[in-house]
Amino acid sequence: MQDRDLLSRRGFLRDAAAIGALMAVLGAEEIRAEPAAAPEGNAAAGPPVSIGIIGAGVQGREIGTTLARLPGANIVAVCDTYDPFVKRAAEWAPKATGTQDYKQVLDNKDVQAVIIATPTHLHKEIALAAIQSGKHVYLESPMASTIDDAKAIATAGKASKAVFQVGQQLRGSAVRKHAVKFVWAGAAGKITAINAHWHKRTSWRRAAPTPEREKEINWRLDKTVSTGLMGEIGIHQVDVASWYVKALPQAVTGFGSIMAYSDGRDVPDTVQCVFEYPGGVRLMYDCLLGNSSDGASESFLGTASAIVLRDERGWMFKESDAALLGWEVYAKKDKWGDDTGVLLIADASKLLALGKEPGKDYVVDPLKTPLYYALEEFLTCIRDNSKKPTCGALEGYQAAVVALKANEAVNSGSKISYQKEWFDLA
Repeated sequence: MQDRDLLSRRGFLRDAAAIGALMAVLGAEEIRAEPAAAPEGNAAAGPPVSIGIIGAGVQGREIGTTLARLPGANIVAVCDTYDPFVKRAAEWAPKATGTQDYKQVLDNKDVQAVIIATPTHLHKEIALAAIQSGKHVYLESPMASTIDDAKAIATAGKASKAVFQVGQQLRGSAVRKHAVKFVWAGAAGKITAINAHWHKRTSWRRAAPTPEREKEINWRLDKTVSTGLMGEIGIHQVDVASWYVKALPQAVTGFGSIMAYSDGRDVPDTVQCVFEYPGGVRLMYDCLLGNSSDGASESFLGTASAIVLRDERGWMFKESDAALLGWEVYAKKDKWGDDTGVLLIADASKLLALGKEPGKDYVVDPLKTPLYYALEEFLTCIRDNSKKPTCGALEGYQAAVVALKANEAVNSGSKISYQKEWFDLA
């Protein structure tokens, strides 16, 4: 046996030992190896699903290009009230029929599922009509710009016999689905604090050919209809925190300022929120449009270790006095500043089943974003009636309540206590 073959075998056995020890910590059922049902690197193929996209702006276009990478996702209709967007959709959905009337999409018998990516304040009418039509519905998050509208949509979505999924994209993230098992299994110890942030240098303002169109397309900068940074961005990361600690916040204190763009907007471009969870755990969250430093991440700080999530990568940083779990001795390590963390590899067991080495063969595919995984889940649920989306009507509604009240706290610079009945669906 050549040296490199021996080393390769040792690496495989080392990774196998790591996975075996990890299974003992998380439970074999949680992280069992699964046979590869599809070609490597591709989503599982299945019966084709005919899809109509309502809202062909920036997010609608991103959804369309993402669906193009998912086998069997056929975009057959695209709708937007702005005709140039409809015409431009031919670039990413060449076989789709274009229209400016969403009702034509719902009346199209060839459309099995609709994805709603219109401005948030326009969701209610379209979502309720789509649910009533009996089609499968994927509704972008937040569900609506008011709690009353969100509750109406969620109530209808919950009663629907078709798939109703809300676009809390990070719930579909492969690494977050994997890392939550560590938190729930106690591998991080007692969670004492949570930090999360989103930083990106962008004005949120878009150019338009006329003043009327400029006002319409820049709805996020108009406080009368916008859900602000907390509703449009923060909702996703705060939802991850609630998911991981299996609780909803009890209170939120918000701060907001216009720091980077004095251009007539009345929606803050810089916000901070402190969310209070049961047991004294607090989430410190900040979101800003004036600077891109440090990107976006969520950190769960426990007495045994910290779990850090960024994009589709995750790390565990153990405390020096934390007990060894066994598997981390063999796991792949990665530097983060002055610290060395254990890489949390979502498909480790699957890689082993394919005869590969997780520590060596793990590669993050930049095209497999949280949106990719969320849409993949939507298609899976349509094809398999026994599967339910990770974020259905109740989860999407509760996330909306948390974010909309946080935005209210930001705008008023105050503390708001969440009432338990706000989160209930009749």
